[in-house]
Amino acid sequence: MKERQYLQVYQKVTRLISMVLDHQQVMDVVVRELPELLDIDAATIRLLDGSTNNFVLGAAHGLSLEYLSRSMIDTEETMEMIRSGQPVARSGIGQGQELSERDLAAREGIRSVLTLPILFQDALIGILRLLTRSERVFSEEEVSFSMALAEQVGIAISNGRMFKDMESQVDFMREVQEISALVNSTLDLDLTLNSMVEKLPSCMGAKGCTIRLLKSQKNHLELVAAHGLSQGYLDRGRIEGEKNISRALRGEMVSVYDVAHDDRIDFGAEMAAEGICSLLSVPLKVGGEVIGVIRVLMDVHHSFTSTEIKFAETVAEIGGTAIQNARTYRKITLLFNQLEESERFVANILNCIRPQLLVVDRDMRLVLANHALLEAVGRSEAEVLGMNYHELWNHDDCQVDQCPVNRVLSDGEPSTYTHQIMKEDGVHWIERTASPMHDREGLVEYVIEIIRDVTAKRRFEEEQLERVKLQGVVELAGTVAHEINTPLFAALGTAQLLEDDIEGSDARNEVATIVRNLRTIGDLTAKMTRMTGFESRDYVGDTKIVDLK
Repeated sequence: MKERQYLQVYQKVTRLISMVLDHQQVMDVVVRELPELLDIDAATIRLLDGSTNNFVLGAAHGLSLEYLSRSMIDTEETMEMIRSGQPVARSGIGQGQELSERDLAAREGIRSVLTLPILFQDALIGILRLLTRSERVFSEEEVSFSMALAEQVGIAISNGRMFKDMESQVDFMREVQEISALVNSTLDLDLTLNSMVEKLPSCMGAKGCTIRLLKSQKNHLELVAAHGLSQGYLDRGRIEGEKNISRALRGEMVSVYDVAHDDRIDFGAEMAAEGICSLLSVPLKVGGEVIGVIRVLMDVHHSFTSTEIKFAETVAEIGGTAIQNARTYRKITLLFNQLEESERFVANILNCIRPQLLVVDRDMRLVLANHALLEAVGRSEAEVLGMNYHELWNHDDCQVDQCPVNRVLSDGEPSTYTHQIMKEDGVHWIERTASPMHDREGLVEYVIEIIRDVTAKRRFEEEQLERVKLQGVVELAGTVAHEINTPLFAALGTAQLLEDDIEGSDARNEVATIVRNLRTIGDLTAKMTRMTGFESRDYVGDTKIVDLK
């Protein structure tokens, strides 16, 4: 009868396995069905993570999250036997374990456990654990049956992985073509990066993705693109010190199944708050040199398959080339922009001096004149080119003995001359500056003269001088008022006391007059402290006084 029941269970499980191609579904169904079929309380499946050589939870039923999250799965002796491919049945759970592990087992009520290796082609790929909350000694038949069942689970997991890998390979190949066409269709670096972080999560069923590029001068990873993640998570801090990042920067692919309990992660709490369970760190390379890191982030616990890792690596290679092309294009564009900016800068400089500019040779013949100068002298370019420099000007405009061009030609040093001319709106100040251009022998070959109207500058300087004078007067008035106020207030206080104490109307009136005059002086000193300006006016004879403002 027992053998018949085992056969029925075996057939049911194998039939179920043959119908389900997704190994995650297989694991979920097995851990839910086995407790009822084998009269046990709970079941778990843990898969071997090749990157850490640790067993990570794949599926579970009948156990608390606290118990499933414990750091130690079983004793080291048991795990060594499992790694060698042998099943282990134990009763009286808690003995030989750490105190914390015994407490967890006691709180969970676990009394017996049958731990079975999940093998495929003699390679360990996981473990199946059957747990009871009552003392139970697993018979040889139960162990043999469970071992056979574990082998079927291993076949199912491997077949599911193989089928999913084949299916993923086809999908990923199509996605690689699309991503390649997408990132190579533009030389815009930002568009390339954003396309990658949007496409990768979509292809791999991930929560989000980030790209960080290495700033070699600062040894700092700069976040350049992100998708599917909150700004608070992205701003959590620098991640260069994380072990998974360090390994990725050395060119290694890093897969982390459980970010909350992996020492290769520094921001486990922040990741848990963001809903991230697993991640894949992919080095971003150009010509064998790592230029950054791509991280694919999952919101479920996920063991990345070799196909997924290869797909991410291929996308990273495509992205690295596209980034390099975009960077090169950006540099070329920047160079052209700098050249254009330099041309505009030179043009702006010329425009600044264009109001009046001319160039004469050592024979005082004009070889260049701008439009502003031509307008000033009222002549055309054809008329002035080749003309003697002094024929351009009236005597009042440029006196020969003061001419800066003559000075430059005589001593080879720059020269400046400022003079006044009359215009319809009054007197204008004109500044003429001449600079030499030397030939290879150091002789003056040409002279450049720039003519500016500096009237506004002169008037501003005069206004500034007036402001300085006014400020001096204001400060002096304030100082005088302060010096007067001290004895004034003392005298006023004394006079007021006398006014109250003195007897006799004549004397009282005289003291009142003194008090009134002292107050008038006080008003005057207060006015002096508030003074912001003044104007002078005639007083008596040649004397002038000021009215305070």
